Amino acid sequence: MKNQKTESEWREILDPEAYRILREKGTERAFTGKYWDTKTNGLFVCAGCGEELFEGASKFDSGCGWPSFTAPKSKEVIMSEMDTSFGMIREEVMCQSCGGHLGHVFNDGPAPTGLRYCINSGAIHLKE
Repeated sequence: MKNQKTESEWREILDPEAYRILREKGTERAFTGKYWDTKTNGLFVCAGCGEELFEGASKFDSGCGWPSFTAPKSKEVIMSEMDTSFGMIREEVMCQSCGGHLGHVFNDGPAPTGLRYCINSGAIHLKE
């Protein structure tokens, strides 16, 4: 990871909600995040470090209540690991640059990838 900071440094630069999501692996409630239903095209970047994560063209309405994307901008910007919290088995996705928790990826998305990257609005910013 190229953007390493102490937890106190993260607390200084992130608002409380972004800190809870990115650094403590939190989530926002469905249908409450800033970008869950946005149709604005642009580039979605990590709210922690500014890494370019998802292009607006890959965003789709999955009906799940969180921003959903078919693929990251490139495979190099995302890392993943198994998440067994809350009695579920899921694949957590994180920013490769700063390690921030973004959300999860599921195998129920549309073509061409068949993937649904379900991302917390509090973990990203939209650059138009």
